[in-house]
Amino acid sequence: METPFRFKQFEIFQDRCAMKVGTDGVLLGAWAPVDTEPSSVLDIGTGTGLIALMLAQRTMADTIDAVEIDGDAFEQCVENFEASPWADRLFCYHAGLDEMVEESDATYELIVSNPPFHSETVASGSEARDRARQNIALPFSELIHGVEMLLADEGVFATIIPFQAEAQFRQMAREAGLYPFKVTRVKGTPDSGIKRSLLAFSRKEQSLLEDELVIEEQRHVYTAEYKALCRDFYLKM
Repeated sequence: METPFRFKQFEIFQDRCAMKVGTDGVLLGAWAPVDTEPSSVLDIGTGTGLIALMLAQRTMADTIDAVEIDGDAFEQCVENFEASPWADRLFCYHAGLDEMVEESDATYELIVSNPPFHSETVASGSEARDRARQNIALPFSELIHGVEMLLADEGVFATIIPFQAEAQFRQMAREAGLYPFKVTRVKGTPDSGIKRSLLAFSRKEQSLLEDELVIEEQRHVYTAEYKALCRDFYLKM
């Protein structure tokens, strides 16, 4: 039996998921703005269910839905949801985002996605992992269109993408009537380049808050900011 990845209030089994628990997912789950107290949440391409579970811990939302196209990941996500303290608030759909858009009348006050973003063809030897890593499974255009259709009027959409894709992504979002109000750019160490952009959008233009987050001072020495962001989740923080 595989040992789960343990967080303070829940655990994640991930042996059947192509994409394992990683820093990107934890960052998004901890960072996504919840000060509007959303009552409904959607996690697009949920994988293990990690981000949905983090938002169940962080919010009082009655409805926390997730959508996952991969069969094995979907089954494992359901098991992780059912084993959590918030099983009655969590639900996973086995579908593609396009199917959900076609079939759902619901809108969500918070939508999150840690999308697969390796646009180049990478062969890791695992078809499921390649599909999860390459954005052929969920191109930015499809993600943004899905958000445009499913986001409530006053809703928030939060995502994490490679820094080099930020300008293109923001332009595509703007064309869909989604405007950034919070951007955090993430560096591994003080001297390394920016690797990721955490982005939060709404349907109305407003002043933009931009900042930077450095994860480690040096190897395995985490910054105060990163510890403050993640300490409700990681066991050793």
